[in-house]
Amino acid sequence: MLGRLARWLRIAGYDTIYEPDMEDGEVIRLAIAGDRMILTRDTRLTERRAARGRSFLVGPDDPLEQIEEVLRAFPPPAGLQSRCPECNGEVLELQDREDAKDLVPEYVFLSKKEFFRCAACGHIYWEGSQYAKFKKKLNAIINKGNPLNP
Repeated sequence: MLGRLARWLRIAGYDTIYEPDMEDGEVIRLAIAGDRMILTRDTRLTERRAARGRSFLVGPDDPLEQIEEVLRAFPPPAGLQSRCPECNGEVLELQDREDAKDLVPEYVFLSKKEFFRCAACGHIYWEGSQYAKFKKKLNAIINKGNPLNP
């Protein structure tokens, strides 16, 4: 139920596990073992004793509103280094442009100069318009209320 939020959190640099079919007990076990917070829209999960103090109920339906809510509750990681939106891999390496040619749509190859590859799963990324909009929104959220960054 929070799949898009998980992708955006990874892009923002948060170490994010997302398994939509995982049972509540397993989610809680992973959170405790990894000293993680549980982000959920499931009020019953947040009411479980083992999840108390370790869970955060996400209110909005809209993913951008969700990321805003989460950023306000949990400061973003230093540097806002992107993780792989697909696998949560930590390292997105600059990909040689010519090596990316056969791995991306032709119009993307012709219109973009830089490509990045996840070191963990091999997925290829580029900065498209959706990413640029998200980055702008993310920076606005981070800088909101900061008198040095109006």
